[in-house]
Amino acid sequence: DGLPTPEAKRTITAWLEEKALGQGMINYKLRDWLFSRQRYWGEPFPIVWDEGGHVGLSEHDLPLTPPDLTDFKPTGAGDPPLARAGDWCQAGEGITRETNTMPQWAGSCWYYLRYLDAQNCDRFVAERAERYWMGSANDDATLGVDLYVGGTEHAVLHLLYARFWHKVLFDLDQVSTPEPFYKLVNQGLILGEDGQKMSKSRGNVVNPDDILNEFGSDAFRLYEMFMGPLEMVKPWNTKGVEGVYRFLGRVWRMLIDEQSEKEFEQQLTASPDRGLELLTALKLDEAVGQVEATPEQLKVLHICIKKVTEDMEHLRFNTAISALMVFTNEALNWDIRPVTVMNDFLLLLAPFAPHIAEELYAKVNGGDSTLAYQPWPSHNDEYLIESSIEMAVQVNGKVRDRIQIPADIDEAAIKQLALDSGNVKRHTDGKSVKKVIVIPGKLV
Repeated sequence: DGLPTPEAKRTITAWLEEKALGQGMINYKLRDWLFSRQRYWGEPFPIVWDEGGHVGLSEHDLPLTPPDLTDFKPTGAGDPPLARAGDWCQAGEGITRETNTMPQWAGSCWYYLRYLDAQNCDRFVAERAERYWMGSANDDATLGVDLYVGGTEHAVLHLLYARFWHKVLFDLDQVSTPEPFYKLVNQGLILGEDGQKMSKSRGNVVNPDDILNEFGSDAFRLYEMFMGPLEMVKPWNTKGVEGVYRFLGRVWRMLIDEQSEKEFEQQLTASPDRGLELLTALKLDEAVGQVEATPEQLKVLHICIKKVTEDMEHLRFNTAISALMVFTNEALNWDIRPVTVMNDFLLLLAPFAPHIAEELYAKVNGGDSTLAYQPWPSHNDEYLIESSIEMAVQVNGKVRDRIQIPADIDEAAIKQLALDSGNVKRHTDGKSVKKVIVIPGKLV
């Protein structure tokens, strides 16, 4: 009768139930999980076979541990690898163990629960531990694993079955939450430089060792997070690694004296085995000092702290790194770089480029100083308040000027400043201004 399809389905189901002619059901489209792909390291089934069929092992025979094997390839006859363990397979006269195993990812359907109570020998997870970590013991907490990051190749089978197992455990009153994961993020694949999925047959595989040897682990790590949004599929670009490597070079030069760096490189070339020893000879740039930060410097820093912190919370690593680059460009223009500001910047950099951040922090603060135990910096909104703002001024719908005005100015003063603008006067001279509209913070 013209109802939308979803509503029509619900209406028909309700009518059938009312007439006792049928009942609504949820059908799960469970996909083939490739039990046929047998692996030695898969979970063995706690089942034995005799003449009467199969029998489950009693609880005191659990857990069932697979035998030690040196040859764990499938047999030539097509039997599973466990069939090679002849003595283990025979559990008694006329009794044979099941040699099939579950797929190797079966354990990952519930491993997050085992992590909560890994030393418990009596249960896979104690009720108290499960309720505490999964959140059901706290009404204000999220339910399930707070954040699950999984690859796109696991987005269907693994996650579908992890959810299925969890719901079975919930129905059996073994867990307290109906869902296993509160938030799920699938990170995108990194493709080859040709835009195709990396494959040996295509010859487009990027060897991480090559990147590490040429650019170092910090640049490698930084580039992977800078490539784009975490969820996106992205092609590899070696020139992009070169770009973030240059950024790390700017960070280094922001703090290290250029002349001492040249001397270090010369000495390192002559004695490459003395690298750690020679590092101690590096000197701080003379612009870095124990001085009080200016309001403008604090503003630049706290904008960066706010942006990086918020972006990391939402896994927007690429834009967080962009904020670090903006800060570096600003700081390189400062005549004096306060140590307190530099320290906070290095703390922000550390999750992305931990090695260079640690080295520079130790150099700035001396001795055995480490940033590993320093608290994460927090921004102060007072430093983010703009003292002045720019507003566009239109005459008859066309922008004729842009004026810089104090942030706390009233509307009457804004109108007067706009009317006093030289460019505006050129378009209003000899004419009567009938109406002036102010859109605060944006437009006159």
